[in-house]
Amino acid sequence: MHERAKRLIDEVLGPLVAADGGRIELVSAEGNHVQIRLTGMCSGCPGRPYTLGRVVEPAFRRWLGESIVVDAEPE
Repeated sequence: MHERAKRLIDEVLGPLVAADGGRIELVSAEGNHVQIRLTGMCSGCPGRPYTLGRVVEPAFRRWLGESIVVDAEPE
């Protein structure tokens, strides 16, 4: 699962987040749990909850399965 999560970030989510000056990194991917880090313009951004809930989480669930839980490190 780690490789698929990394590929999703590198090929899909990373460029989307980078377009707004942010960066997304994979911290870990084990079982059905994915831990990410949002930095750059995403750190402290008021749109961060929207990005996580409406973009990042659905993408991970679509690529890796509906049972995936995505957590972002605190700011």
